Amino acid sequence: MNSNSKIYVAGHRGMVGSAIVRKLHQEGFNNILMRTSSELDLRNQQAVQDFMKQEKPDYVFVAAAKVGGILANNTYRAEFIYDNIMMQSNIIHNAWVNGVKKLMFLGSSCIYPKLAPQPLKEEYLLTGLLEPTNEPYAIAKIAGIKMCDAYRAQYGCNFISVMPTNLYGPNDNYSLETSHVLPALIRKFHEAKLKSEPSVIMWGTGQPRREFLHADDLADACYFLMQQYNEEGFVNIGTGEDITIKDLALMVKEVVGYEGNIEHDLLKPDGTPRKLMDVRKLHNLGWKARIDLREGIGKVYQEFSQLYAGGL
Repeated sequence: MNSNSKIYVAGHRGMVGSAIVRKLHQEGFNNILMRTSSELDLRNQQAVQDFMKQEKPDYVFVAAAKVGGILANNTYRAEFIYDNIMMQSNIIHNAWVNGVKKLMFLGSSCIYPKLAPQPLKEEYLLTGLLEPTNEPYAIAKIAGIKMCDAYRAQYGCNFISVMPTNLYGPNDNYSLETSHVLPALIRKFHEAKLKSEPSVIMWGTGQPRREFLHADDLADACYFLMQQYNEEGFVNIGTGEDITIKDLALMVKEVVGYEGNIEHDLLKPDGTPRKLMDVRKLHNLGWKARIDLREGIGKVYQEFSQLYAGGL
């Protein structure tokens, strides 16, 4: 990529897409194509075809997706598989039709089998059953990886895929119905602190382990791989370290300054027992995460406090 390359970032208002846009601006790229979902419905085949034909981007980051936590994934199963497959398929196919030089597809660590060995190596894909609660979303993301590989094999397209671990950062979703665990905990502890509530209720046992990567670290890794990686398959992006949900809750509690207790709702699901990325492939390519988890949560909480004061 050079500074006047035309770069399309699909999903630029989401946490991942906005982080990629920030990174590109920092690196001196200003010819960035962006469309909101109201301006361009990525599920609409004709609309995407017309957009790509007119704009002819040189490079594409596919960060547009319908995302959510356990509750959202399990409740909106049809939407999660349909919306994601339609969006990514329209972009990937039309990237080939219009001669895009390179495309990066962003997936999710939920593509791995529920009981895959830990840490999760890239070659564990499709070696076992998926976690039932997010299977439709996972299948959509697996289809995206395989589609990029198929277009590489048949048409010679330089389409690559990356699999981020659990993410947090600016522009996260703090809805208690559809958010992931970390932003949900931040909101719960913040509201409990404001209302002087005696306790905060956590889903499940708190024993599952999760890895968390700041969105700015992800964007840095994506920028690095867009220049350094040109192969089929995909690359895990993570820190290579994980933490129990209970310890995460205690960390958030401390950052927020909440002094009450934590109670567990054991009727709610835990989800996958552990999801730790094996990031040796990424490390061997020459990239490592930089932002410490506690430091990152502190930054995110500052932003959330301002958002909350202004009305979420």
